[in-house]
Amino acid sequence: MTTLQQLFACRLPDHWTPEQALAVHEALEALGDALWRGYGVQMQELLLKECLSETSQLDPLDPDDPLPF
Repeated sequence: MTTLQQLFACRLPDHWTPEQALAVHEALEALGDALWRGYGVQMQELLLKECLSETSQLDPLDPDDPLPF
């Protein structure tokens, strides 16, 4: 799965007006709301599976595993 940082590793235009930037923000927020209305339960299940699989793959004695805090 692509992380948000990887997905949005692009530069935003620096010539937008504050009004344009707000319009883009509002459009993305509306898209996020629509996604949660249509797919919220399925997305939550997927996120839970990913979270459980990541934590179950950690070896408590492996010093290279990331710390959970």
